[in-house]
Amino acid sequence: MPNLVLSTLLLTIWSLHASAAIPRNSLVSRYNPVRNASSLTTPMQVGNGFFAFGADVTGLQTFLPWAIMSDWAWKNDSLPAGTTPADIASYRGVVWDGVQYEFGGPADPQQWLISNPNRVNLGRVGLQFRDARGDAVNASEEDLGSIRQELDLWTGTITSQFIYRGVAVKVQTYASQSASAIAFRIQSDLLEEGRLGVFLDFPWNDGSSKFQAPFVGYWNESDLHTTTLQIGPGLREDSRARITHTEVASTFFTGIGGDEFAISRDSPTEHRYSIAPSSRTSDALSLTVAYSNTTGSAVPTFADVVAESTSAWENYWSTGGFVDVLTNSTDPRAEELQRRIILSRYLMRVNEAGHTPPQESGLVNTGWYGKFHMEQFFWHCAHWALWNNWDLLYRSLDTYSRFLSTSIERAQVQEGFPIGARWSKMTDPSGRSAPGEINELLIWQQPHPLVFAEYEYRATQSRATLEKWRDVLHAAADWMSVYARENSSTGVYDLAPPLYVVAEDTDPNATWNPTFELAYWRFGLGMARTWMERLDEEPPAIWQEVENNLAPLPIENGTYAVYEGIETDFWTDPTFINDHPALVGIYGWLPQTADVHLDIAKTTAEKVWQYWNFTNCWGWDFGMLAMSAARNGDTEKALEWLLHPLFQFDDVGMPVGGVRVPTPYFPGAGSLLYAIAMMAAGWDGSTTEAPGFPNEGWKVTVENISVAL
Repeated sequence: MPNLVLSTLLLTIWSLHASAAIPRNSLVSRYNPVRNASSLTTPMQVGNGFFAFGADVTGLQTFLPWAIMSDWAWKNDSLPAGTTPADIASYRGVVWDGVQYEFGGPADPQQWLISNPNRVNLGRVGLQFRDARGDAVNASEEDLGSIRQELDLWTGTITSQFIYRGVAVKVQTYASQSASAIAFRIQSDLLEEGRLGVFLDFPWNDGSSKFQAPFVGYWNESDLHTTTLQIGPGLREDSRARITHTEVASTFFTGIGGDEFAISRDSPTEHRYSIAPSSRTSDALSLTVAYSNTTGSAVPTFADVVAESTSAWENYWSTGGFVDVLTNSTDPRAEELQRRIILSRYLMRVNEAGHTPPQESGLVNTGWYGKFHMEQFFWHCAHWALWNNWDLLYRSLDTYSRFLSTSIERAQVQEGFPIGARWSKMTDPSGRSAPGEINELLIWQQPHPLVFAEYEYRATQSRATLEKWRDVLHAAADWMSVYARENSSTGVYDLAPPLYVVAEDTDPNATWNPTFELAYWRFGLGMARTWMERLDEEPPAIWQEVENNLAPLPIENGTYAVYEGIETDFWTDPTFINDHPALVGIYGWLPQTADVHLDIAKTTAEKVWQYWNFTNCWGWDFGMLAMSAARNGDTEKALEWLLHPLFQFDDVGMPVGGVRVPTPYFPGAGSLLYAIAMMAAGWDGSTTEAPGFPNEGWKVTVENISVAL
């Protein structure tokens, strides 16, 4: 323990000393994305973490229907024909070994529960080009010239400029930082000529597709939903118009404020509305469009949104953690690595700082019907702790306490365990688990809250933090202790079938004692005991009994195996080397636990590098591989993983999904930021500066980055 305290102190002193040299503003602005044409795969975005707006090259959604998404806009589809609310409420799945699971039940109720609620694209806002008579023109991006669009990362501002039929147009786009609203200012002589306006449109949303990318919603199903326009009396003073959009039983409100304008519906059979300035005396039009699920929500002014965006983003860049790998480095790879860091920091702040755990594609498009996955909560959000953005992490960190009651019900009422809470996998703001075999049998999400809690305690060192997490951690560890099954023949506690490993690619009924899950179980139970001791409470004896007597990590031919009893030649069987390589996580993502032998862990990692099918890996796999290489002392390999050809970030920084999932896949960006923080600031027990980077060619400077576990 004295060595650990000393190493932590040395790293803290070095971090404080080094921080003064970082030229934050210039480094951030160096990577402002610039486009001269719209991308067909990703938008340029503004947002605040719980609301985001995707723009094409005009700064709005003129030619491409990018999404306007939030963490609060969800809807339920109508029930399938012949299915009643009672069928949904009474849905039950199969019973295996006396345990009730939520899969394998009646098909129609099951699929409805999987796909509902689904996340909603709130609408579309674009420029409307008109002819000299004021009639709408069907323009295309090919009609624009001299296009230049730049995202100012330091202030969260998109500035888009182009020429349309010989006339210059400039659009500046901002997002409110406290509301689900955008503000934009259009400048062009076309406004005075009556040849430029704005349109709003609203799609139908449903759960008919698991993935909707790159665009979300259906624009030709106008008879399935309704919109109504209200102007004049009855509106708030800050609103000039309000559009009410109803889809089945869900209603959303769009408030429009700003300069005076006229608004009308294009057709009674469509949901498109046209806006024009009330007079032609100005070459500028400033508007705010705000979305909510209540009628009384405010519409902020254009000036307030601009001021709020500028202030919030400057504060974010100036006060949070920062890592400079570029300024004094000579390795040419530093440029691309710094670009990925800066753009990931921006996009995570836009997409991944809401009041619920993020979905895999953030607020860009939808995957898995827009639901979020609790096992991915770590990769989405743990980096906020290391980069000391606690204000952003706190927004969603109460998810565990909010989901505690449903998780206790899942463990004790549904599955029949005597104590504890079992966290769901694929879920929504209600905390209900979506039916599915993998959803019900995956277990590696269970220790996550212990890691989040530990980081918060390190940041606060407060009794209040200990008490806040007590019930959540106690229930989590209780279930971990009773889920492990005592084996009367061997005298150990097994993680026994049915279960799915991290990679979700083994037979759940033949999977015993998977290596990563065993290591994480032991790690989590040990942290739970420590937590109770900090509270001056006696931990339940069963926690230490299970921790001390968990089955040993399975070893085959000198390396750790995916699970106990796997075929001896599994390294050459594509079945087992084709997805998330969690074997490297036992020493890399996780610190060393009692049963991990470092020489075997290193040999195993090198075997993964040699045999794994990385063409079928994506996202957070590469951050995890980098952390493993760093802890094992191969810093060059750590960098290679973070810059691997299959680990791509596009021109605006969107993490490319790869062959398995659509773009973007934000757990990849989260793993990059977590790995960078760990490699730059160190981990418990590391004693050198930037221990995850090579000494030659790299000078890494950090500010306000916390040491990793």
